[in-house]
Amino acid sequence: MAVSRRAAQKFFLNGAFRPFASLSSASPVNPLDMPTAPKQSPSIPHYMTYSTSSSFGTRGSVKASNVTPGVVSNLCSVKLPVSAAAAVHTATEPKHDMFCFQCEQTRDGKGCMTVGVCGKDPEAAALQDLLVHSLKGLAQYATRARDLGLEIGAEVDFFVQEAVFSTLTNVNFDSAALQQYVKEAIHHRDALRARYLAAGGKEEAALKTHQATFELGASLSDIVEQGRGVGVETRRVGWDEDIFSLQELLVYGLKGTAAYSAHAYAVGKRDTKISDFIYEAFDYLSRPADQQTAEGLLGLALKCGETNLRAMEILNEGHCESFGTPEPTVVRTSPVKGKCILVSGHDIKDLYELLKATEGTGINVYTHGELLPAHGYPELRKFKHLIGNYGGAWQLQKIEFAAFPGPIIVTTNCLLEPKPSYANRIYSANAAGHKKVQHIDGRRFDPVIKQALEMEGFVVDAPERTVMTGFGHAAVLKAADVVINGIKDGRISHLFLIGGCDGWEGERSYFRDLALSLPQDAVVLTLACGKYRFNHQQQQFGNITGTQIPRLMDVGQCNDAYSAIRIASALAQAFNTDVNSLPLSLVISWFEQKAVAVLLTLLHLNIQNIRIGPKLPAFVTPNVLQILVDKYKLTPIGGPESVQQEMKEMLS
Repeated sequence: MAVSRRAAQKFFLNGAFRPFASLSSASPVNPLDMPTAPKQSPSIPHYMTYSTSSSFGTRGSVKASNVTPGVVSNLCSVKLPVSAAAAVHTATEPKHDMFCFQCEQTRDGKGCMTVGVCGKDPEAAALQDLLVHSLKGLAQYATRARDLGLEIGAEVDFFVQEAVFSTLTNVNFDSAALQQYVKEAIHHRDALRARYLAAGGKEEAALKTHQATFELGASLSDIVEQGRGVGVETRRVGWDEDIFSLQELLVYGLKGTAAYSAHAYAVGKRDTKISDFIYEAFDYLSRPADQQTAEGLLGLALKCGETNLRAMEILNEGHCESFGTPEPTVVRTSPVKGKCILVSGHDIKDLYELLKATEGTGINVYTHGELLPAHGYPELRKFKHLIGNYGGAWQLQKIEFAAFPGPIIVTTNCLLEPKPSYANRIYSANAAGHKKVQHIDGRRFDPVIKQALEMEGFVVDAPERTVMTGFGHAAVLKAADVVINGIKDGRISHLFLIGGCDGWEGERSYFRDLALSLPQDAVVLTLACGKYRFNHQQQQFGNITGTQIPRLMDVGQCNDAYSAIRIASALAQAFNTDVNSLPLSLVISWFEQKAVAVLLTLLHLNIQNIRIGPKLPAFVTPNVLQILVDKYKLTPIGGPESVQQEMKEMLS
């Protein structure tokens, strides 16, 4: 059913679609229909607190600023602080319907225990846990088969990466799809076992783990119960909580890396070293307690960052080879009269194929969320019906999708349970899925196109509004001389990278307030959906003094952190120094596991003084945090009221 003319006009023509117009910290509107952030002691905002409790996953009431930076010469020789000895988990069975704390929005800063804040139910949570468990067993055989000279193969490599991707936050909530992933994981595991044994491999003791041997239950309820048996609350029994924290850090980094590599597969790029590392890490995580150490896990976490850098690199190569090198581009953000389709997520290949399929049909195609940077690619701009970008970041989709008068395709994360008003016109693709959303396989867009032609679409042109994108490393480095000379002669005092994931919490206004408070001689690079906090205020930023280069430059999607790294490295080389000596501050907003992978990449590169928020991960214990603070001076951000003070610290 089409959105009425009155509803569409009211939403778009009065400017109500503008990102975060209703998301100030004082706003009563909660676009996810979720409980508001937990109340804490008024003297200590919850986004500045961290746990001192031995109850893993609980934030207590110690100010993060009380963590004192130190100096550690070698991360892999770091011992966990003995002054704050970790507890050992002793529970024997799950206490709750589910337990998930992999994302920033986890309930009450502890964990989602009845239903996910994202909407994930206990059944889907159990199936995701069992899927990761199954992949660990597969990885045990993959590493040993590889050691015998056997090739694992592109089919298995891609399956593993897509399956891991399906367990990210806001990707797949569909129990049927998750159950199928588990079945395929067991099938591939057993096939690898057969190949391994046929090649002369031995059924060594290390292969007697549950994940390498268990048989799948006969019914969905049986399989779900198996998943409950390998969830967080069960897995952490008997483990030192700091070791378990490092295990989870590695797993979530692997999830982000697998997602980026799966994106690269979509544009024809593959590196077997990425798959090899995923198998290596999962195999290590399958070892008994006496064979896993803090040093080993920290080393693998850094190697995960290195591997993720490669995944982002080949994804960048695939995008540029397929669609051209991004160029600075003005993008319309207000609707145009006509029939329409909206494409959300990250998959630029899906967008490209849809544009080809809709050419000449009279349908306008809009991007949403993380696909805004797609407008910077020359091969996509050739399609005149790629009309603009609609809406803002993922968390507003229940408002924005309801008002969009056409079908919607969600190619990857972030997907939320649809409201009834648009449930019959939203489609998922690739690893994304929800039991209330129709899934598209193989880029067969016919039902989407048919529905778009049947709907009225936008009935009037809205007043034109625009933003800019396309400032990847190639574009920025073309103007490197301007930036370098600007720093030398004082026209540019400081560079800031402010970006990352967005979310629904009001305290995320910190990132907007910081960007808008910076002096006019500071340049801001931004990326990922965090840009929507301030990218529509381009005029307020203006240009670098004496140039036509904007002070605010959108580098791209979250994976385009690779471009930001390339820019910083080139500037460091030009000044004959290292990145940490540049007048550069990184202020990162995190939400899910791709952000964890990007953070591990930055740590692998020894980037110092990163500020991160709005809240610290519930799966990171105080002792693990202390290591990151000591080695990298990783700093939690304060709340919106601390912007001015923290800005002064960064500028100094």
